[in-house]
Amino acid sequence: MKKMIAAVTSMVMLCGMTSCGTKDEKDSNSKKTVGICMPTAELERWNTDGEYLKNSFEKAGYEVKLTFSNNDATRQNNDVLGILNEGVDLLLIAAVDGNALAKPLDEAMGKGVPVVAYDRLIMNTKAITYYISFDNLEVGKLQGAYIRDALDLDHTSGPYNIEIVSGDSADNNARMFFDGAYDVIQPYIESGKLRILSGNTTFEDTATKGWLTSNAEKDMKKTFGKYYTSEKLDAVLCANDSTALGVTKALAGNYKGNNQPVITGQDGDIDNLKNIIDGKQSMTVFKNVRDEASVAFEVSKRILNGETPTGRLIDSLAVDVRYDTESYQNGAKYVQSYLLVPTVLTKDNLQVMVNTGMYKWDDSGKYIEAVTKAAEK
Repeated sequence: MKKMIAAVTSMVMLCGMTSCGTKDEKDSNSKKTVGICMPTAELERWNTDGEYLKNSFEKAGYEVKLTFSNNDATRQNNDVLGILNEGVDLLLIAAVDGNALAKPLDEAMGKGVPVVAYDRLIMNTKAITYYISFDNLEVGKLQGAYIRDALDLDHTSGPYNIEIVSGDSADNNARMFFDGAYDVIQPYIESGKLRILSGNTTFEDTATKGWLTSNAEKDMKKTFGKYYTSEKLDAVLCANDSTALGVTKALAGNYKGNNQPVITGQDGDIDNLKNIIDGKQSMTVFKNVRDEASVAFEVSKRILNGETPTGRLIDSLAVDVRYDTESYQNGAKYVQSYLLVPTVLTKDNLQVMVNTGMYKWDDSGKYIEAVTKAAEK
């Protein structure tokens, strides 16, 4: 890796390379407004992203309008339209439903307001100027590869039983996670070494509405009741930590086997880190949201300054980023993308999260907890 993914470095970048340190720049920026639209405040991930982005822009002197849309696409449309009506110079949107933003984005185009898609690609529109995310296919491949190696599929005969728990069907990222993971495990499914007793082998069949823990738990309870009353379950490919948490809850009261299945995840949520330490979840793919937010900030700042970000920008960033103009086709155009590198975390390398400055070991020294805002100040 040419650079360590670390929030400490990101903070240096934000306050060293950006408008944080110059009064004249702050005064100029204060005349500009950034609209930040997050999907929901219910999931830890989006609270962290939203507040970190808001703080970054405000420290640089911009006015910020931050909304959370309760995972409701109609509400997010109204949130975006409301921000546009109030007046805004740039929109940064993590979509609830990447296919449902046509009307407000048409209005944004009409008003000349640039739109940056954050974390989730927004589909079927030419309004999107840039896309900031992690390499989502790679996230899925890392999850699939972890299961392959944990079950030692290349050196054992099996068969092993696996189930797939994907993300929300309206989220383009969820499909990419599925595609990346399935690409790794498909040969073992075709050979019969991996069996999916439920028969749920497509993204649509495995999707979890809203990414909600409660929905993942409910779906997995049904799967246990139908297919695993006497069969052993060896692995569950969970797209993220909220779905993995639902699966572990379902396991606790509904799984009859005496083994602990391999369970994947993504995001590094606190409850899931505890489960990893306690052996209830096997891994999570950590996406340092401060790094993602810092890249989004740098791209947005240049757009607000009237510049055109290109591939040359990555040379000045303090995190590992790949510039891509050919992979993310949203149905209307290929979107220029800045893709960050994710990291696999297990109980053996959780110190990586502590090193970001966003987390610390608790008083017991066993578990990880988030650094509070008061502590950060």
